Amino acid sequence: MKRSFASGIILLIIVVSLMLTLSLTGCITKQEPEWDVTNDGLLRYRMPALDPGTEPVRELLEKTDNYTLSEVVYKSRGDDIEGLIRIPEDSSGRQVPGIVLLPGATVTKEGEQGLARYLCDIGYASVAIDQRNLGGINMEGDLRMFLNGEEPVQHKMVSDALSAAEVLRRQPEIDPDRILYLGESNGGRFAIIGCALDERARGVVAISTCGYGIDALVASGRMKDPDVIRFYRSVDPDTYLDEISPRTFVMIHSSNDPIIPYSSAQQTYIKIGEPKSLHVIEAEGHGYNASMNPFLEAELAKVFS
Repeated sequence: MKRSFASGIILLIIVVSLMLTLSLTGCITKQEPEWDVTNDGLLRYRMPALDPGTEPVRELLEKTDNYTLSEVVYKSRGDDIEGLIRIPEDSSGRQVPGIVLLPGATVTKEGEQGLARYLCDIGYASVAIDQRNLGGINMEGDLRMFLNGEEPVQHKMVSDALSAAEVLRRQPEIDPDRILYLGESNGGRFAIIGCALDERARGVVAISTCGYGIDALVASGRMKDPDVIRFYRSVDPDTYLDEISPRTFVMIHSSNDPIIPYSSAQQTYIKIGEPKSLHVIEAEGHGYNASMNPFLEAELAKVFS
């Protein structure tokens, strides 16, 4: 019995010594988390844009002399994200630019096809996705998740946009180095953050959107908890503007927008450096409408030239 006990003690000492040696020599490394938020409130991902070991599944829905329309399903943060890829036919056989198209809250990928068709007509491919909760957000619920160490839904929605860009880059008809983010309303917020995190993206076009102005709340003293501040900054597009410049930043807004006032868009616009453009249309309504087309065509031609 004494010999067995002594042998056990010796074995335990050997195991502990081995673990200590490995740790000191760097053989045991702490695995970094897949995502985190910096002290400045910047969301960061440390994993491939698409879930490892998965490939997007693309199914042709419609083919004409002018375009192809396909349904695509890809894995992002463990969930299936559905999208519609519309690609113009290029008679020269050259790869075309691609646009990640993020609808506003409650708008489906099908509901975004009016804009997708216009983009296709002027030579650009797009993928419009069904965002989680159809673009709706639960700010208090996401805050609770963040404070509990869980990944908030809004962070996953940013990852979904990054994954959509990777889906475009894997399509043989699309130039992987000419990708841009375009979003409407709430989708515009995710488009801004997605572009900031995607260093390969050419830029972003944000329609009828704005940031949350969290820094102003912090400066006023109305928000003091450091972790709460980190979360709110991590979902505020204004936090990421310096990460986009000097890439292209375009905003298009109606002066009579009843949902997001034009003055709110201005507050975001003045915070970013050049190159930038703000186009104002004199029209009622919120989101994309055809009167924005001349601005879209001119700006996209510049960024993809």
